[in-house]
Amino acid sequence: MSAAMSAWAQDGKTGYQFLNIPIGAHSAALGGANISIVEDDATMMWTNAAMLTNVSDNSIVLGFNSYIRSSSLMSAGYTKAIGERGTWALGAQMLDYGKMDETDEMGTVSGSFSAKDLNFQTSYSYLLSDRWSGAITAKVLLSNYADYSSTAMGADLALNYFDEEKGVSFSVVGRNLGGQIKSFYEDGSKESLPFDLAFGLSKDFANAPLRVSVTADDVTNWDDVKFIQHFVLGMDILPSKNTWVALGYNFRRANEMKVNKKGHWAGFSIGAGLNVKKFKVGVTYGKYHVAASSILINAGFSL
Repeated sequence: MSAAMSAWAQDGKTGYQFLNIPIGAHSAALGGANISIVEDDATMMWTNAAMLTNVSDNSIVLGFNSYIRSSSLMSAGYTKAIGERGTWALGAQMLDYGKMDETDEMGTVSGSFSAKDLNFQTSYSYLLSDRWSGAITAKVLLSNYADYSSTAMGADLALNYFDEEKGVSFSVVGRNLGGQIKSFYEDGSKESLPFDLAFGLSKDFANAPLRVSVTADDVTNWDDVKFIQHFVLGMDILPSKNTWVALGYNFRRANEMKVNKKGHWAGFSIGAGLNVKKFKVGVTYGKYHVAASSILINAGFSL
């Protein structure tokens, strides 16, 4: 179990840290924490479900993240319009660590075991007015490492304000409220969920094909985290309505990924996407673990 639990890019003070690994290619390209871009993008269910009011009816999205050498993060989601103002979404994600050697205290290999983290979630987003939308997400979290397992329940709350004329979008999201129901440990001690309160702002420019974003992430946690490390910067280049190229920089990730005081491009991310009629695809490069870089791919289709 310790091998799996030590694999996180961020600190291990809480459990279920796999919830912090980016799933949406566009959000990941903008630094991995963006919550404020207004797009027809079903992957926003993972970061800010209030944005689902902008997503086409009957959208399906699949995702794959080559997290580290033998571990991969897979996801699938579906959205459905409910009336004129509501959108419902269903999603699942799984971080599969692959096979690991099982050893005794002397290091002798006696077999192998598998380890997985899973999240099953459902969201409901509602257009509160012409400019405001809100959403709630419920999650069931399952972890299984060899003979150890745990279960938790979580929830996200999200709110977005979008002024189309001014090209301004502002969001606030509280992620991973809730707690553990079944613990890994025999003594019953429980881990908390990785709660995250974030604020995000995106601005379009009428005279240039650009959009800039600033996200303040994990703003309730100031232990050993400098002020600047709460911020994520992103920029979209929008050559046409059907294409995007995005760049991002995550100050905290850059600091956490340093090895021998060298960042090796940690914190930077870059990606691109293409929308062709009802089909959408996005690809992003980023570094979310000291051991390897990751390629994140999303493919979506509107029925």
